[in-house]
Amino acid sequence: MTNALIFAGGSGVRMNNAAKPKQFLQLYGKEIIIHTLEQFQNHQQIDAVCVVCIESWIGFLQGLVRQYGLSKVRWIVPGGKTGQESIFNGLSTLHEHCPIDSIVLVHDGVRPLVSGKLISDCIESVKQYGSGIAVAPAIETIVNLDKEDNISGITDRSKCFYAKAPQGFVLKDLYGVHIEARKKGSVNAIDSASLMHEYGYTLHTVPCSYENIKITTPADFYIFRALYDARENSQVFGL
Repeated sequence: MTNALIFAGGSGVRMNNAAKPKQFLQLYGKEIIIHTLEQFQNHQQIDAVCVVCIESWIGFLQGLVRQYGLSKVRWIVPGGKTGQESIFNGLSTLHEHCPIDSIVLVHDGVRPLVSGKLISDCIESVKQYGSGIAVAPAIETIVNLDKEDNISGITDRSKCFYAKAPQGFVLKDLYGVHIEARKKGSVNAIDSASLMHEYGYTLHTVPCSYENIKITTPADFYIFRALYDARENSQVFGL
């Protein structure tokens, strides 16, 4: 069984929109979270989807799921105080309802340009290696700073990559690491890959496109719109 765990628990403070969380902003009349969920709904290898959502917006999201006929979205659960706690809430639901050897792909609700091929590649990576982390090469110079904010070193860019999503694991492995972290009072891991690495797991990477952006700032939203339009035009004109 292969499941998607979609994290949509953030409030989007960097989007400068206090009235509506970023995952519910619209492009061409459709919310960003719906653009994302449709990628997993339409993927043949995905069996079920669990969404972690801001608790006060769960009813709104449930209405959208019905409106767009997203039958694979089987659970919508409230988020926690941190991203790690929110992911744990979703994992707990999956652990309760799914086989422990299931595959789980953790993905951002505001990363709507994920491709079907990338989803497939991550699934195959988990089957073969036990993990599959989408990564893209760093394209700018990465520097280290000293206490006075002067450059103290320059990292070899050829060895640097951005960790993106999906981040795929075996359910029992990821859930077990979350349990151990909670026992130690650790609730602020940056993402699932960071937490798994901290507990000694080997993480296999899956190359992905730069188009697989996470919409965090207003600029990201306009980039998303441009990339979305480019994709649509390429389908229409055969580019």
